[in-house]
Amino acid sequence: MSLVPLLTSADFSPADQPALAQGMSAYGEVLNTWAGIGNSPGLLAAYLPFLRQVNGPGALDGRVKELVAVRVSVLNHCRYTTSHRCASALAKGVSADELAAVADGGLEGFTEQERLALRLAEEMTIALPGVPVDSGLTGVSADVREEARRVFDAAQLVELVMCISLWNALSRFHRVMAFELDMPEPPAAVAARL
Repeated sequence: MSLVPLLTSADFSPADQPALAQGMSAYGEVLNTWAGIGNSPGLLAAYLPFLRQVNGPGALDGRVKELVAVRVSVLNHCRYTTSHRCASALAKGVSADELAAVADGGLEGFTEQERLALRLAEEMTIALPGVPVDSGLTGVSADVREEARRVFDAAQLVELVMCISLWNALSRFHRVMAFELDMPEPPAAVAARL
């Protein structure tokens, strides 16, 4: 059961109605995450454009964004976010076998950029929260930071770190909120890692 009531489209504040209408035109329904966010009037109006900007086309290859989003959602053991990110990745051409490899932490078969992005995603999700500032200012290993600086340009790095950060925040939000699935179950090999 969700932590908060799930709003219907008529229950959203006037400030959120334009964003909600845009989202519904893309998905045909009010997604549970939006129905929860709607309890804070005006938040959906800021959330959806930000999400589209971070996750949409940009300097960083969209496939990299999809792969790290799946990895982060699996590492956070969030069934809701994982179902959304797998559905998105599959729709954009990522195979079920690749999703299974991402869920397992397997890096074989991925490009240099993809492997590095997945390594950074894992460090930011697992290691960073446990590294005090006096042990490591950034919480990420120096070799991964230096390799990232070598492989990605500044715009790509900003998008990559923001994407990883966003999916960490949303995975944790979705997991605590306990939203029921409104997208298909993740592939079985991915779901087994949750």
